[in-house]
Amino acid sequence: MWAAWATDTIERMNTLRLAWTCALAVAMTAGSLAAETSTRWTLWYQQPATKWLEALPIGNGRLGAMVFGAVAEERIQLDEQSLWAGPPVPEPTPKVREAVTQTRELLFAGDYAKAHQVMQAALPPRISPRSHQTLGDLHLKFNLPDKVGSYRRELDLGRAMATTRFEHDGVTYTRQVFATPVDDVIVVRLTASQPGKVSFAATLDRPADFHTQPIGSDGLIMTGQAQHGGKHLGVKFAARLKATTEGGSVTVQGDALHITGADAATLYLACATDYNFADPSAPLSRDREAACASTLNKAAARPIKAVIDDHVAAHRELFDRCTINLGGGDRADQPTDARLDAVKKGGIDVGLEALHFQYGRYLLISSSRPGTMPANLQGIWNDKLDAPWNADYHVNINLQMNYWPAEVTGLSECAGPLFDFVERMIPNGQRAAKIDFGARGAVSSHTTDAWLWSTVFGRLQWGMWVHGYGWCTQHLMEHYRFTGDRTFLREQGYPVLKEAALFYLDYLVSDPETGKLVSGPENSPENNYLGPDGKRYTLAMGASMSQQIVWDVFTNTLEAAGELGIDDEFTKQVAAARDRLALPRIGDDGRLMEWNKPFKEAEPGHRHISHLFAVHPGRQYNRIDSPDMITAARKTIDFRLSHGGGHTGWSRAWIINFFARFGDGDKAHENIVMLLRKSTLSNLFDNHPPFQIDGNFGYTAGVAEMLLQSHVGDSQRGYRLELLPALPTAWPTGSITGLRARGGFIVDITWADGKLTGVMITSKLGRPLKLAYGDHVIEQPTKAGETYRFNMTLNRQ
Repeated sequence: MWAAWATDTIERMNTLRLAWTCALAVAMTAGSLAAETSTRWTLWYQQPATKWLEALPIGNGRLGAMVFGAVAEERIQLDEQSLWAGPPVPEPTPKVREAVTQTRELLFAGDYAKAHQVMQAALPPRISPRSHQTLGDLHLKFNLPDKVGSYRRELDLGRAMATTRFEHDGVTYTRQVFATPVDDVIVVRLTASQPGKVSFAATLDRPADFHTQPIGSDGLIMTGQAQHGGKHLGVKFAARLKATTEGGSVTVQGDALHITGADAATLYLACATDYNFADPSAPLSRDREAACASTLNKAAARPIKAVIDDHVAAHRELFDRCTINLGGGDRADQPTDARLDAVKKGGIDVGLEALHFQYGRYLLISSSRPGTMPANLQGIWNDKLDAPWNADYHVNINLQMNYWPAEVTGLSECAGPLFDFVERMIPNGQRAAKIDFGARGAVSSHTTDAWLWSTVFGRLQWGMWVHGYGWCTQHLMEHYRFTGDRTFLREQGYPVLKEAALFYLDYLVSDPETGKLVSGPENSPENNYLGPDGKRYTLAMGASMSQQIVWDVFTNTLEAAGELGIDDEFTKQVAAARDRLALPRIGDDGRLMEWNKPFKEAEPGHRHISHLFAVHPGRQYNRIDSPDMITAARKTIDFRLSHGGGHTGWSRAWIINFFARFGDGDKAHENIVMLLRKSTLSNLFDNHPPFQIDGNFGYTAGVAEMLLQSHVGDSQRGYRLELLPALPTAWPTGSITGLRARGGFIVDITWADGKLTGVMITSKLGRPLKLAYGDHVIEQPTKAGETYRFNMTLNRQ
């Protein structure tokens, strides 16, 4: 249902961009205009990858691969979204419910040591590893030397294709790798400039728990089951490889395919698993090998040109919706790793910053498409059987950050897997709410995975937190704000929100000192404070982030109910509870307090900045309606940074978004530069360390926030669209097209010499437009489907 929104056509965007580009010609340099070609959105290198974190990612949402680009022995590492080791998983227990009641009393009484002792004793242990796992590797072995001429390895973001090209003995060899969402296969296309020069051997393997054998005269099949040494038996899989050639021959020798003397060859790889989206505990009984064969035969029967053209068209339908030019001298003719090295040595490369923005959009398209699982901690790319943090779904910021750029950069469909995932969490979330807390509704702790389990567990510092589900529900309401899809709101958004609100209605308790409702006991994600006795503690009642998320859920629920015309006993209870909710306070030092009391911070530079949720991604505090809270939040972030904060990639990305909401473009850009210098790998993957993809997505969202904001307002009053709210001096001239704003608007912006030169806005829903730039604010009635142009002073053109 949510996909209905994203029907704006490529023709419309191309027409508007053509006209807009002509209007920009005066402001933009010739070099900048030339940079709008597709080569601008290409990562490229002059040498093969020597390790996994240098390889280049491709994906179609379900299947992924990392392409190394080696000459003599190529490795293409393979992934499939649902390949997870299995249960047992942490289970809810009545012990938690009993301990929660006692721990609340102890915390209110100030007995922090006893409170932590009681609550820790009740939590079930962490069960690990139970990881998402690599599908394995496709190896291609050639009778070629490692050293060749004119070598180039690239990833074209605009075509979603990895290409390796080189010359040897007068022959130019080209290898293209892509994962097409149309045919649902990974394709490897190998060609040479002279006939009969394509010869190689292909094999499939993985680190453990697999069996490979030939199938027919042109294929291999690999089968197995995700597990950890005979334990945690999980998803079963079959991966099948099929080869076709133009000229030459295909033979099977042992467990290898041999292609000999071909003019060109194409490999198709399909994968099927027994993972059941509807009920992961009941694996599918389908014939996985037959499913692979059917997929391969359909793809291989089509002309390769049609396969490529359809793949590129399907990708561009999403990717081309948003373009960006940040001005400055374009350096697309320099290798990407050289450009990044120059930045790490003190340089500034705004072209690389624009490329990194589009890379985030590319990664989301490639790892999260309609009908797939959501992007995990590594998107869809994982070369291990035991990945860091299991490559799972951390819902105390990481999964949510993955989807921050979806709506605003025109990738609304790509958020659909998140919405479906949150909906599928409800049954286990209800079970955990009832058993762990005696509450209605649904709940999730800080993490989950393909098995959708939902309970508090492990160590208190990270495991005793109940807001993962509540935070995730924000994305469904934001989808409605951007799209106006009332059917989605009624059938999926509001039911999901109601489950979160029901849980909070039962979970909140009255603070004996104030009479206000507080959430707890729980942590402020992964952080500690020093108690009155000088010892480290993590649990509190009414931690700021907890209260902010509850406020957000209640507010979103009431807004959704208003849009749907729902006014019943439940909404009255939500409104009454929100009115009684304890709200975060400003401390004596002017900073926003992280906990309900002015505890001293054990780690002043902690990576999580949880108590600023209400600034971003929340919208409880903004510069228009709550300037005092924004001032306090700014002091908070300055203090955190002065003590070493932002040292992880995703944390730095979050900070970019904070400074964008503060309206400080230069500080936002300072953190962009720091992200590139300290937390970006040569293939532009974000580095926690280790690699985590959330920083890539958070960065892209942050750049969008610097150029357009629309979070002030609501569905009833409308939204304030603020143009260039945090434009840095490093981007004096530029343009962006295809940004989305709440209220159903598509926004194209141009600027020169640090000032707005024009804006073009298309109204999708016909709602009133409130447009702001600096001190200029105008209101404009709109009609659905109409486009409106304004100049630098917001006078309509």
